Amino acid sequence: MQQNDTVLSMRGICKEFPGVKALQNVDFTLRRGEIHALMGENGAGKSTLIKVLTGVYTKDKGSITMEGTEGEADIRSPQDAQNIGISTVYQEITLCPNLTVAENMFIGRDPGLISHKKEYERRSEEMLRSLNIPARARQELSSCSLAVQQMVAIARAVDMNCKVLILDEPTSSLDDKEVQMLFSLMRDLKSRGVGIIFVTHFLEQVYEVCDRITVLRNGELVGEYPIEELPQVQLVAKMMGKELDELEDMETFGQKPVPQDETVYEAEDLSSTASRPFRFSIRRGEVNGFTGLLGSGRSESVRAIFGADHVTGGNVKVKGKSVRIQKPIDAMKNGIGYLPEDRKRDGIIADLSVRENIILALQVMRGFFRPMSRSEADKFADEYIAALNIKTASKDTPVGSLSGGNQQKVILARWLLTHPDYLILDEPTRGIDVGTKLEIQKLVLKLAQEDVSITFISSEVEEMLRTCSRLIVMRDRRIVGELKDDELTQANVMKTIAGGDGQ
Repeated sequence: MQQNDTVLSMRGICKEFPGVKALQNVDFTLRRGEIHALMGENGAGKSTLIKVLTGVYTKDKGSITMEGTEGEADIRSPQDAQNIGISTVYQEITLCPNLTVAENMFIGRDPGLISHKKEYERRSEEMLRSLNIPARARQELSSCSLAVQQMVAIARAVDMNCKVLILDEPTSSLDDKEVQMLFSLMRDLKSRGVGIIFVTHFLEQVYEVCDRITVLRNGELVGEYPIEELPQVQLVAKMMGKELDELEDMETFGQKPVPQDETVYEAEDLSSTASRPFRFSIRRGEVNGFTGLLGSGRSESVRAIFGADHVTGGNVKVKGKSVRIQKPIDAMKNGIGYLPEDRKRDGIIADLSVRENIILALQVMRGFFRPMSRSEADKFADEYIAALNIKTASKDTPVGSLSGGNQQKVILARWLLTHPDYLILDEPTRGIDVGTKLEIQKLVLKLAQEDVSITFISSEVEEMLRTCSRLIVMRDRRIVGELKDDELTQANVMKTIAGGDGQ
């Protein structure tokens, strides 16, 4: 590439938060007429880099230069970014659904033009037609599909002469047909010379529409690669921090339990508002897991099992009996417990005590008209604080003041108190110290030996290999493979995530 083909150059970008180096000397280059994927697992630094580029965060070190500007670009706010030609379209639409398409395209811009309704409607119609967007200028935005609303947001950016268009997870809520509509628009903009930064977790979409990939990991640049030089399996390896020739079978730290023949839970074509239809079953005493990159659909699948998202279809059997699980209380009454991925948002109630958090699920199952006595609550809290070695000043301590690992143990205690037949653990060891991780992993195997069935989800493949006897591999919200016994290796997991041989 010639230097004058570069529309955006970020060099040596650093950004720190208290105790966290979010970005460390990251470089990023975007060229005119290029669709460039920004890839990395959760916590890799993608969002921080985008927020630095768009003025949400101020960089600590480094430089940003833009085509058509002299010297370093001074980006201190989103308005600064917009003024020099950087526009962002997020997964969550930030337009006004009660206004028309034309009003959304011109709101907040030239006040003189806004006063001439026919003029901005005419310009909107021209833009919509030139970009093949299936909407009319006078149409209320809320009547458009989510895909069309995103395309309107893109059209607004294009009409503001954007040179760099950032698409942050634009396809996560779209169906296959809508994705193709969006890709068609992206290719059109590419032909017009717009540089597009595409942030997504869907690997197949990256290889369908992108020209180049930049990979971040743990706030650092792994590398920049032309799409044809980086097979999917290599991309997965770089995102996860493993080289293929270094992958070996992990030694287990304990004997994996042998599951019994009894099927505790099975689902046929189960789906929710956030997951596609899938089949799944688990036997008594089995530890299985859903694996895949962030956004693959693993968490959405278990949320459908627990009824945490609105269930839209499928047939479910618990111990061979057909049941309806439409909401969490239905799952709980059928012996299912669920430790959620985001413990702060969906797990703990920070202002309540350790004791109150531990007894919460059992109290819900009993009903609030049958309150638990204080002595009974104290007995349960003392029992599980000791059993799980929860480090707390007392059972009256607000759970929000505990460390992350001890908060996880409190949520585990909550579900163990209900004596579940089937326990779902979504990222139970995320953000906790190594010692507590090991305790939780050993607890999983111990529970399985006591005939509890467990689904275990972790971003760290190594710990899934140590605990699970069967792995269900997901990609783009679909189950793409199943591994067990001798197939359970990191290399096989990566190849299955990437698709076959990864080529």
